[in-house]
Amino acid sequence: MNCMDTYEFTGRKALVTGGSRGIGAAVALRLAAAGADVALTYRQDGAGAGAVAEKIEGMGRRAVVLRMEGADGGAVTAAVDRAAAGLGGLDVLVNNAAAFVVGTVEELGAAEFDEVVAVNVRAPYLASRAAARHMRAGGRIVSIGSNVAERTAFPGFSLYAMSKAALTGMTKGLARDLGPRGITVNLVHPGPTDTDANPADGPNAPAVRGFTALGRYAGAEEIASAVAYLASRDAGYVTGASLHADGGFTV
Repeated sequence: MNCMDTYEFTGRKALVTGGSRGIGAAVALRLAAAGADVALTYRQDGAGAGAVAEKIEGMGRRAVVLRMEGADGGAVTAAVDRAAAGLGGLDVLVNNAAAFVVGTVEELGAAEFDEVVAVNVRAPYLASRAAARHMRAGGRIVSIGSNVAERTAFPGFSLYAMSKAALTGMTKGLARDLGPRGITVNLVHPGPTDTDANPADGPNAPAVRGFTALGRYAGAEEIASAVAYLASRDAGYVTGASLHADGGFTV
């Protein structure tokens, strides 16, 4: 990570859900490089989460690793409380963990609907609710949406796009609720991002790249930069906003 970070997080405590790989790992490392102590959750990839934690500790920061089942509301709230206890407080929450379930409306039914809504909508809401109890003025909540919430260019994304679009309303509502306490709530909509789940050299990548104005995938660190801005003190007057870090996918 580049230690010449524009934003300063020394003394800040952050929780990143789904921080074992991809965008979540990049966000956790970016915040740590800027001085934050970081807790991260994982669902299955304990080894990946441990590797991220080792890198954070190698920067001289504190790392806390927690297993969290996003579909279990009680587990989500408990993970936030454990993160705050382990870090000695909580200043930043990044709602990144998500269920990526795609298929046409004929293929996906009630079970898939319940899973996606539980992980992609209910969990961020409950995590934000729990985090707000630990935050003081200057707290930051940032959720990770998706470019498909604004432009569903391919079939099979109706359920996933719906869940990510719901975060826009949640973000605006929470911004109103928590604004009087000096806590900001914002949303980042990433575009195509080079991760294990969506590699830039995958079979569909040429078509996906063609929908962006820049003609390329983002690196996970570029999405982490957008999150770092919204989580920083520099963004103290930005709340209820959606930032499109999508390479022009939605223009």
